[in-house]
Amino acid sequence: MSNRVTSKKYMVAQMDEMQPVPCPCGMTRRAFATEDNDVATIHMVDISGDARTHYHKKLTEIYLVLEGEGTMELDDDVVPVRPMTAIFIKPGCRHRAVGNMRIVNIPVPAFDPQDEWFDS
Repeated sequence: MSNRVTSKKYMVAQMDEMQPVPCPCGMTRRAFATEDNDVATIHMVDISGDARTHYHKKLTEIYLVLEGEGTMELDDDVVPVRPMTAIFIKPGCRHRAVGNMRIVNIPVPAFDPQDEWFDS
């Protein structure tokens, strides 16, 4: 299944069959990133040890930790996370995950690669 425009009123993604792509946090599989969808997307992300601090000007992100433990750096706070921790990240919040973990990330509105910002 691919991320293509569809005339149906639903989309289905088999995320374990998607090819992962690099992202500031590690490697991600992105579903529902189509030209006709500006509502939301869902990503399965394998966090790596060298995740980069970044922020978004438009996106709100919801993280759900599935596997592993570590911390989230959220502006000036460091928050411990473990499986079933959920984090709501508003636009402008500088963030990164630290540790080896797998998360689900739901960006709202739909993910836009032009809305990833770095301080350095």
